[in-house]
Amino acid sequence: METLVAEGFTGMVQQLQAPSEYATLPKSSISEAIIYPDSDGKPMSDNTKQFDAIVEIKLNLEWLFSDNPNVFVAGDLLWYAVEGDNTIRKAPDVMVVFGRPKGDRGSYKQWLEDNIPPQVVFEILSPGNTFKEMRQKFRFYEKYGVEEYYLYDPDDLELTGWLRDEAHLQEISLIEGWVSPRLGIRFELSGETLEIYRPDGQKFATFVELAQRAQQQEQRAQEAETQLEMERRRSQAMAEQLRSLGIDPEQL
Repeated sequence: METLVAEGFTGMVQQLQAPSEYATLPKSSISEAIIYPDSDGKPMSDNTKQFDAIVEIKLNLEWLFSDNPNVFVAGDLLWYAVEGDNTIRKAPDVMVVFGRPKGDRGSYKQWLEDNIPPQVVFEILSPGNTFKEMRQKFRFYEKYGVEEYYLYDPDDLELTGWLRDEAHLQEISLIEGWVSPRLGIRFELSGETLEIYRPDGQKFATFVELAQRAQQQEQRAQEAETQLEMERRRSQAMAEQLRSLGIDPEQL
């Protein structure tokens, strides 16, 4: 895969011209008059490999930060970076925003989110993605404040990462074993897949594996509850037997 190069941002989008009747309105009023669609009409994925990778990363990151109410994780959500221009947007396959609350959103309008951009984004490459498209995404993420950008090609088993250095995203020279500064997760390319490990050493799981774990935990909880109930009944039966013999179990 050709390496993406941090070049000058050369106007890949056109500025939206507000109608003349909005010329005298405050910026906030103009923004309210502009429609920010919740969909760009593009599919989330082109194939099963890409879809599975997107879902796995998104669900595991949600699980990783489930106890932190101020980490927002989303998949295929349109991010509008500039108020008043609905053409300056991208929909990362997965994005993570620290400092913003969890909750449903039709899109991520940065000016309504304390002007906090997603700090970490993931893109999963598919055969339908062009170099031009991925170069535009790179420039967008670099221009609008992404701190960490990871691009994974599941067909060629290739992972590329970039880390912000002041105004630019610089390629991570050694991605094997790399630990994300923001997320604390570790990347390993092993066999025929990308393996990602949580800070506690647990490997990212598939949706099926996560569902099985949840089912197993529920089953263990039910078994523990059943065991406690059996112990309670045995205790009651023994107490009744002692009382029938004229012995007060409370005095034992």
